[in-house]
Amino acid sequence: MKAKLPFGVRWRRDWQMVLMMVPGVLFLLVFFYLPVIGNVVAFQDFQPYLGIMHSEWNGIQNFINLYDNPDFWDALRNTMVLAGVQLLLFFPVPLAFALIVDSLVSNRIRRAFQTIAYLPHFLSWVLVIALFQQSLGGAGFINNLLRQTGLDPIPFMTNPDTFPLLVVGQLIWKDAGWAMIIFLAALSAVDVSLYEAAAADGAGRWRRLWHITLPSMRTVIVLLLILRIGDILSVGFEQFILQRDSVGPGAAEVLDTFTYYAGVVGGDWSSGAAAGLAKGVVGALLLWGANSIAHRLGEPGIFQKRSGS
Repeated sequence: MKAKLPFGVRWRRDWQMVLMMVPGVLFLLVFFYLPVIGNVVAFQDFQPYLGIMHSEWNGIQNFINLYDNPDFWDALRNTMVLAGVQLLLFFPVPLAFALIVDSLVSNRIRRAFQTIAYLPHFLSWVLVIALFQQSLGGAGFINNLLRQTGLDPIPFMTNPDTFPLLVVGQLIWKDAGWAMIIFLAALSAVDVSLYEAAAADGAGRWRRLWHITLPSMRTVIVLLLILRIGDILSVGFEQFILQRDSVGPGAAEVLDTFTYYAGVVGGDWSSGAAAGLAKGVVGALLLWGANSIAHRLGEPGIFQKRSGS
């Protein structure tokens, strides 16, 4: 085994990288780790004018209130349905985009495709919803075209039954191009000689895709899938709160909007904190479970086990 270098030697060698890391560490500390202390509100009858130190403790009463609240279960059901639809319909799209970009021969066409696919990611959800409203809304382009042809307008933006598909369509339009960056990075690491050897053996494009490309990307696909499962209860906030009034809370109320309306708007800070804490705990358990399954399937996952331990 190599001898460990003294701290002074490592500092003189890597101090620039450590300084570059400081802003990111401070950002995580201030906006992610310090707010964890506020989770104690979930176990209190929190009163803002009394603060955390002087509010009365009530144990798990806030979680019992959540259990008895039908609005919470409606929000949880909507969240699970929307998360499942997003996982099935959105997750494969960035992979498909990356495979398409990787198969393009012309660098000019490839750069143009990537630019067009990346741009929507930098638009805010307010602008994205406005664009969809102008295109698919009751007075939008599509419905005006239907009226001119003598057909009845279609309530694309206000139909609760098709709202999950609308949400996924908006998400694909906005973020699928940006999400394909990681898959493109994985594709660039595939050994080109494998394709050449397979082509010499007579393998066509689809066989090379199935037997070389996808197996080479399996680790990255599993890793991103684990991360998505761990974050499955966070389907979004702005996208849903902007469309909540048009389709109704019965279709657009998710855990994030429930927490906002219960805690911030309704003033029941403890119930909102309890809902957020419950969501975080369930997400952590899902992440751990998905990672354990990945280990059983022979993939490294996120939390890797040390060899020999």
